[in-house]
Amino acid sequence: MNQQRQGCSSRPPVLISLTAYGADLARRDGQAALARIAAAAGADGVEYRGELQRGHRDEVSEQRAVAEQHGLSVVWSSPEGLWSETGSLDAAALDRAFTTALAIGASRVKMSLGGYREGIELEGLLPWLEHEGIELVVENDQTASAGTAPPLRDFFARATAFGKTVPMTFDMGNWHWTGEDPLDAAQVFASQVGYVHCKGVLRTPAKWIAVPLDQSAAPWRSVLRRLPADVARALEFPLQGEDLVQVTRNHVELLRSVEIPA
Repeated sequence: MNQQRQGCSSRPPVLISLTAYGADLARRDGQAALARIAAAAGADGVEYRGELQRGHRDEVSEQRAVAEQHGLSVVWSSPEGLWSETGSLDAAALDRAFTTALAIGASRVKMSLGGYREGIELEGLLPWLEHEGIELVVENDQTASAGTAPPLRDFFARATAFGKTVPMTFDMGNWHWTGEDPLDAAQVFASQVGYVHCKGVLRTPAKWIAVPLDQSAAPWRSVLRRLPADVARALEFPLQGEDLVQVTRNHVELLRSVEIPA
């Protein structure tokens, strides 16, 4: 993580997952423009999202330049899973993710398990876990195969058996989509967590929706307090309003205000 911003505080870094500004704005203005908003609001870093890329020739280099200019740490989020639906390791997806991460200056690549199945061979993943300068982090998504406790527990345990520590991206909201309790999940996976996606949730008649933390029906502060105190946290809920810099700053400061026991 970038030391320029971390050095100014002992609190864990706060990043902005750029999905927070909405796909329409991201595709209209580009993620580099959104990273400038995050920097102006005092965020420590950004999570650039693969699904929001516009495919422009200089897009990645511009995103890297903005992050370097403002001293932002960078996470690259791939929308692809580590395993395909057939249960085979998706080496092509990994290659795409790490190639982009190198180009964009990311220190982390975030992916989900995808079509992982319990007991599947992990040997093919090992070279990616040893990549110098880029750390692979695995997220609980909103699917049964990649976002519920059993496959995640199996994966992390088997990686550990290989002598590899794979940090988890703990998305506190996604557990609701898979019908699991985030407080229980925090207890189970706390020792594995290296990065946290912070979102509030509300239940509508049809589905769960992501909302700002201060509007959440879930005990997000209690979840955070069960997780490691020093890991980076990313805001991943709708950031909307006339003044996006101020809106973002307010939520960054709210998240920084949560005290977590050491």
